[in-house]
Amino acid sequence: MTHLSISQARGQLTRLAKSLKAEGQPVEITNRGEPVLALLPWDLYEAMEETIEVLSDEPLMKQLKKSIQEMKKGKLVSLEHVKRKLRLQ
Repeated sequence: MTHLSISQARGQLTRLAKSLKAEGQPVEITNRGEPVLALLPWDLYEAMEETIEVLSDEPLMKQLKKSIQEMKKGKLVSLEHVKRKLRLQ
């Protein structure tokens, strides 16, 4: 992760936009050595937003946890079985 002071970021803002898109990594912006902002590439921001949306969906998370437990117990269904079942419905 790149670390820049607010002054440095201000002077490099247009270049930062291009490098964020190219590198895909956030930039930490500091004020007097303390982190105060994170500058993110848009794709990363959207991915984080979607992740937060999924994590905040209680019924979906409950089903996901149940599915993980079933998988750990070996309760798996083959892809072929699912395909056959879906064709019937």
